[in-house]
Amino acid sequence: MRICLEYGRTGLQVELPDRHVVKILQYSAAEPLADPIAAIERALDDPIGTAPLLALARQRRNACVVVSDITRPVPNSLLLPPLLRRLEQAGLRREDILILVATGLHRPNRGHELLEMLGQYVVENYRIENHDGRDLSSHTYLGQTPRGVPIWIDSRYVNAELKITTGLIEPHLMAGFSGGRKLICPGLAALETVKVWHGPDFLEHPNARAGCLEGNPVHEENTYIGRRAGCDFIVNVVIDAQRRVLKVVAGDMEAAFYQGVATARRVVRDTLPAPVDIVVTTAAGYPLDATFYQSIKGMVAALPIVRAGGTIILAAEMSEGIGSPEFQRLFEENPSLDVFFERLLSKSSFTLDQWQLEEMAKVARQAKIKVYCNRLPAEQLRRLFVEPVQSVEAAVAESLAEYGPSATIAVIPKGPYVLAELAQQ
Repeated sequence: MRICLEYGRTGLQVELPDRHVVKILQYSAAEPLADPIAAIERALDDPIGTAPLLALARQRRNACVVVSDITRPVPNSLLLPPLLRRLEQAGLRREDILILVATGLHRPNRGHELLEMLGQYVVENYRIENHDGRDLSSHTYLGQTPRGVPIWIDSRYVNAELKITTGLIEPHLMAGFSGGRKLICPGLAALETVKVWHGPDFLEHPNARAGCLEGNPVHEENTYIGRRAGCDFIVNVVIDAQRRVLKVVAGDMEAAFYQGVATARRVVRDTLPAPVDIVVTTAAGYPLDATFYQSIKGMVAALPIVRAGGTIILAAEMSEGIGSPEFQRLFEENPSLDVFFERLLSKSSFTLDQWQLEEMAKVARQAKIKVYCNRLPAEQLRRLFVEPVQSVEAAVAESLAEYGPSATIAVIPKGPYVLAELAQQ
C-alpha cells in the first residue's frame, strides 16, 4: 500500500503492508466552495450575531485586524481584501488600519513570510506589525480570569476602536479547536498570561484535548480573556485536505466560532473501533512541521487511537530545527521526560514553551515515539527523547517484529489536522 504523508512542502511517499493497515484516517468528503470570495462577501454583510462589518466600522477612527502567524495556513489573501475594502468604505483611512500578526510567543514573521501569509496586495498597501509576547511593556493589564490567569493583551489591540480577528478552525491539542478566541489568547497575550493559562493546572485536565470544548478549562479561560479584551468581529474559515475553503463564518466571536466548529467537526473527525498497535502520523507538512516544537502536535494527534504500550511513528521535516532557544534548553536541563514532568508538577521552575514538552510527555507515558526526519541528525533527535529511524518503512518493520503477525496499523497522513478518535467517544 503506497501512501503519501504530509511532509514539508512536497510530501513523503511510503510503502506500508496492506494486511496490517486497518484504516487510513482522513477528512470526510466535502465539496469546497465554488466561489469562496463570494462566500466571504456574504459572511461580512450577513454575519452571525452582529451587525454587518460595514455598519460596525462606521464612526470608528481606527481598526486592528488580527491575523494568524506563519504556522497556520489561513487563506488571508482571500479573506483580507474584501474585509479591508469595507473598512475603507466606512471611512477608515489605510494609515488608520493596523494588521497585527498574532504570533503568541512564536518568532515574528517578516519579508517573504508575510507575502506567503497575506498576499502581495496586502503587504504592499497596509501597515503590518508583529505581536511580541515577551515585551510586557507593550501590553495592557485587564485584570484576572475566574481561575486566576492574569490578562495582559497587546495594547495596540486593546486600544483599537474596531477589533477584528481572522483565523482557521481546526483541531487544537489543548484548546479543542483553533480559531475564534485563540487569536487573542494566546495570539496577542503576554508571556505572563500564557505561562499560567498553559500551566499544568490547565493542561493536565482530562478535557484539555483536541476536539473537546465542553468542560475544557483552556477553552473556557481564553474565551473569557477574548471577551474581556473585546472583539467586534471575527472571520474564520474551515478548509479541506487540499486547503480549499469549505465554510466561512463571520460575526460574533463565540456564535460564529461555534458554527464553524460544527462544520469542522463533521469534516475532520474520523474514528477507529479500537486502539491499534502502531500509528503512522505526521505534523501535517509545512508550515506545521517546520520545527520539532510544532511537530509534537502530530504525536498528540495519534494518542487517542494508539494502545497503551504501542508505537507512534512520526514523519516531520523540521526544516527550521527544534524550536526556540528556551525550548531547546529543556532537553539540556532534563535527563528524561520523567524528570521534566516531576519538575513541572512541583512548579519549581518555569521555562518558555514547556507546555509543548508537557504534551509530549503525555504521549510518551502511553506509547513509544519513533521519528523520521531527513533534516536533523539521528544523534540530535535522540537527545529529544525520541527514537530516530532511517525511514518510516524501517520503523514499521521494527514495530511489526515486536508486536507480531497480528499487529495493527492506522495511518493519519495529515496528522493534527484530523481529529482521530475511538468510535465510542
